[in-house]
Amino acid sequence: MDRQKLYEIALVLVQGVGDVNGKKLIAYCGGAEAVFCESRRSLLKIPGIGENTVNCIVSQHTLLRAEKEMRFIERNGVQPLFYLDKDYPKRLQHCHDSPMMLYYKGNADLNAEKVVGIVGTRNVTDYGRNVIDKITQELSSDNVLIISGLAYGVDTVAHRSALKYGLATVGVLGHGLQIIYPAENYKLAQNMIEKGGILTEFLSDTKPDRENFPKRNRIVAGMVDCLVVAESALKGGAMITADIANSYDREVFAIPGRMGDTYSEGCNHLVKTNRADMMESAADLRYIMRWDHDTKVVAKQMRLFRDFSDDEKQVLDVFGNERVIHLDQIIVGTELTPTKIASVLLSLEFDGIVTALPGKRYQICDGIK
Repeated sequence: MDRQKLYEIALVLVQGVGDVNGKKLIAYCGGAEAVFCESRRSLLKIPGIGENTVNCIVSQHTLLRAEKEMRFIERNGVQPLFYLDKDYPKRLQHCHDSPMMLYYKGNADLNAEKVVGIVGTRNVTDYGRNVIDKITQELSSDNVLIISGLAYGVDTVAHRSALKYGLATVGVLGHGLQIIYPAENYKLAQNMIEKGGILTEFLSDTKPDRENFPKRNRIVAGMVDCLVVAESALKGGAMITADIANSYDREVFAIPGRMGDTYSEGCNHLVKTNRADMMESAADLRYIMRWDHDTKVVAKQMRLFRDFSDDEKQVLDVFGNERVIHLDQIIVGTELTPTKIASVLLSLEFDGIVTALPGKRYQICDGIK
């Protein structure tokens, strides 16, 4: 049994910890196992960590439940992803309330170059089905990863369309991996595991209770480059997901519909209130996301005659072997002030060395490294 994973799961289970305080404990103690080895007195000195939480940590009762989960993971081929693991979704990692632990079954790269979320009503109409199918087919040439929630309606159509056109697709669940909900999507989920995957933050035996789904929505919003709201009433899970995506600085798109159609009211409202870009085809998404912007030739030319300053070299070194990184990584990885970093990034962007992406992320252009 993987001892490190055991303690990581146990930490998540500690009553009163939560994702934010859990990360704080890791930062202070240096690791999950170190948290459980820390003295009571030292734990009480950590800001935001109360006496009840410390009592739960010291008692170590959560280790028994963590051992049970480890056995489930090993039996069912589940991959536990701690927020510091290299395979953890990096886009989600930079969200302050991202889950400390995810449980994943599948083979899709959760850090694919292009990730699109598609969400909407459970009461999908024929119009919605046709539009989702059309847009997914158009996106097939971009080799995107499609993320949705494996619910009835729009989610189901999005996953099926992705598989139909050869795209990897991942469903984010509001329950444990011991079941598939709704049960009608069981076969679809099995197909997705072969070409994509299913993902959750919930332990096995967790039922699909109502309060779990808003938590699921934040994972969908955090994992993507952009979110497409296909059909939605004025209120519902898709509108909540759109609000979360906006709070994470993700680009949001809404597919417009006819005035008076109940399940177009939400999409039209998002556009009207400037909380989403109107989307009529994949071309609109590509334009806003700058996927059509070919910087390859420019970058190669820049490499021939561009001398990089010491500050620019510092920023470029942070990329390492990665093509896309978050602004926070640059701040942590350099000795520059945020103001200086902003100036350097702007200069590099003007010269075609890096490209700014939604969500405070930057992509190094082909031919530079």
